[in-house]
Amino acid sequence: MALLGYDIYSDSLDVLDLKSTKTINTINPHSYCTAKKDDEFMKALKESDVLLPDGIGIVWAERVLNGRKINRIAGYDLFIFLMNHLNETSGSCFFLGASEETLSKIENKLSVDYPNVKVKSYSPPYRPSFTEEESMQMCDEVNKLRPDVLFVGMTAPKQEKWVHNNKNRLEATTICSIGAVFDFYAGNIKRSSQFWISLGLEWLPRFLKEPRRLAKRNLVSTPSFIFEVLKTKVLG
Repeated sequence: MALLGYDIYSDSLDVLDLKSTKTINTINPHSYCTAKKDDEFMKALKESDVLLPDGIGIVWAERVLNGRKINRIAGYDLFIFLMNHLNETSGSCFFLGASEETLSKIENKLSVDYPNVKVKSYSPPYRPSFTEEESMQMCDEVNKLRPDVLFVGMTAPKQEKWVHNNKNRLEATTICSIGAVFDFYAGNIKRSSQFWISLGLEWLPRFLKEPRRLAKRNLVSTPSFIFEVLKTKVLG
């Protein structure tokens, strides 16, 4: 059952078929509103193999429009689930994105938390888009490992669009665009406490700390999304 044109994943991560799942993305009210103005981003989201409801607004909209109760699955939840799976199966993963300093922090922490996982990483150039040569270099670095899971952290919508354009030449079983998770796990940014997460208000402490950076997301996209849902509910 589609939600505003998107097929939202509604099961638990425990039943996720990792063998046949190529791309996993997340959607929240802000990415929904961004995609309305970015056809390439919309296409990348709609053609995901799995699109996770990362945002209490998506959970609310699913209930209002489809009468279906689903659980929010954040990018960080996906990351922890996959790392536990890889640790149990002695799998491999690759981190593409972020600075070399951040990647070093991630690898050092992973060696303690998930000692059975083989980990490699690559820091691409920091720019809005990549040349064909740069994209090929990124793919080549990933393909040297041929990881079970490729984590891409280059911020939305750049990461989703890059994966969509390059997924067929990436030799990774599962590809996940998880953005801020790189900074969360590295300790660069502190994730909101479980108290706020349980209330569905994980966004609030982050907004209070960085109101200017997150104003568009919380003060523009969220009201716009709510209006869209209510309009759809009333007008069909």
